[in-house]
Amino acid sequence: MKIKEANAGALTNFEVLDFLRSRGAPKDPTRVIVPIAPSEFKVYDYLVESAACNQTKEHVKEFLERCKSYKLAKAEVLNIINLRPSALVEIDPIIEESEKRFGEQLEELVNLVVEVLPEPPTQKLPEPESNEVKEDTVDGKNMDEDKMETETGEQIDKDQTEPNEDGEQIVVS
Repeated sequence: MKIKEANAGALTNFEVLDFLRSRGAPKDPTRVIVPIAPSEFKVYDYLVESAACNQTKEHVKEFLERCKSYKLAKAEVLNIINLRPSALVEIDPIIEESEKRFGEQLEELVNLVVEVLPEPPTQKLPEPESNEVKEDTVDGKNMDEDKMETETGEQIDKDQTEPNEDGEQIVVS
């Protein structure tokens, strides 16, 4: 690998992800074979869940060309590419004095971002846990108070059982 210019500037998340992929990060599930530091694997894990994972050089290049007319600062362009805002409320904190500088053009810029830069991977939402209190059995089946469950899962009346010498309830025929 030949370095063109050391410390030439800030990198987009896509460029960092591309670099880690070129070093073999996704090819080593054990994370001991490739010469990548544990901290780099953490960065890789973060980036594959971000907007950068679906971006290509062509997407970034097209966005850079098409956003020139907005006269954005380099840091603003970098943050837009990295964060991929898809609504006005998401782009407002990225661009300094956005309403004053762009007014109605701000919505056009958001539309450009949505059109050119691909969506990040969808996040799996955790399933909501039930607030119901499950009682009476280990598996949460509700039973009448005067019944009990056998090893086979049958519900029987408590008066059909009696304790054995070990104190366990046994079914009496």
